[in-house]
Amino acid sequence: MAAPSAPAADPWFQTLFADRIGGANYGKGTDIYKFEKIKRAKRKALADHPERQLLDFGIGENDDMADASVRDALAHEANKVENRGYADNGIQNYKDAAAGFMQHQFGVTLDPVTEVCHCIGSKPAYAMLPACFINPGDVTLMTVPGYPVAGTWTRYLGGEVVRLPLRAENGFFPDLDGIPAETKKRAKLLVINYPNSPTGAVATRDFYKRVIEFAHKNQVVVVQDAAHILLSYAAEPLSFLQVDGAKEVGVEVHSMSKGFNMIGWRLGFVCGHPKIVQAYADVKDNSDSGQFMAVQHAAARALRTPAIPAAIRAKYQRRLEKLVAALKQAGFTCEVPGGTYFLYTAAPKAAGDRTFGNAEEASQYLIHDQSVCCVPWDDAGAYLRFSVTYIATTEAEEDALMAETVARLKGMKLSF
Repeated sequence: MAAPSAPAADPWFQTLFADRIGGANYGKGTDIYKFEKIKRAKRKALADHPERQLLDFGIGENDDMADASVRDALAHEANKVENRGYADNGIQNYKDAAAGFMQHQFGVTLDPVTEVCHCIGSKPAYAMLPACFINPGDVTLMTVPGYPVAGTWTRYLGGEVVRLPLRAENGFFPDLDGIPAETKKRAKLLVINYPNSPTGAVATRDFYKRVIEFAHKNQVVVVQDAAHILLSYAAEPLSFLQVDGAKEVGVEVHSMSKGFNMIGWRLGFVCGHPKIVQAYADVKDNSDSGQFMAVQHAAARALRTPAIPAAIRAKYQRRLEKLVAALKQAGFTCEVPGGTYFLYTAAPKAAGDRTFGNAEEASQYLIHDQSVCCVPWDDAGAYLRFSVTYIATTEAEEDALMAETVARLKGMKLSF
């Protein structure tokens, strides 16, 4: 029998890792990220129950390819020699298309030269915007639950993140009035996201007016994450920049992913106050060399084709309506959200005689016991997030999936 191998010695540079990622303890932690726990639970459910279909409502990306016209445009542009090189801070065709999109979709007029700059997906934009403003000791105000990247980079830069919980009793809007005066003094950024992921809440003009007033009063820059804006169901999509005074206090970040089925294409744009856009572009110019020009030309085609997001919106609204009906049969209290392709609903407190201390415990039980996958959120109460980006090629397949979901969940005797 072979002797157990000795633990590997630390590399000579172990003590050189930056404190922001763990310092000398980097790579030695045992904490497991929420989504990694879900992946492991899914693998175990598939191994333990190969006969049982995994009902995967945990996926956070569109299930369809980009429209054929967009893919054709990519193929055409990829074969042009002039598109081979560095794009730097973006091609004018894409900026013009983005400005045109903001005009015809929202009635917002932007200078495509000074008030629009592309990003290689919105994620890098949330990493770079804190670099424009945050010094050690500064504060970024961020809504939770939500996308953490701007907060992660705020901490990397020596800043502090103050979390603003989104609660049902406040309509899933942050309590701006409840922020302590000392915090407001140090705050430089307010990061918001509407339609909100994962709660599905949509912004109102009144809320945006309060945000603008807060920004002026406290001299805080607003970053509005509009990734899901085209997936708005209750009313026409509302841009932050549609509200008077918004462009004076911040920027809005748009994505080609959710509303155009271009998840893996990695493209978006930052738009709004020209000085903020310029600062972002300067940081970006020292961080990347731009997205492939052929991708930008293809995305410009998408932005000029309103029928594409209209069809995507209709599909996900249909699926959300079916999912709400299914979950209600199993005891959940939920309604079709105002936006996004996520359904955010209170987690069950028990299944039969098994009780759950939080949403994560409920989520793990659903996966292990019935191979039903969803994402837990415990930031502001115990909630589960169900996504309707599951794979189903026909409405009949959607209906069959819903029927199977009802059968499994009803059999668990969930209580709330």
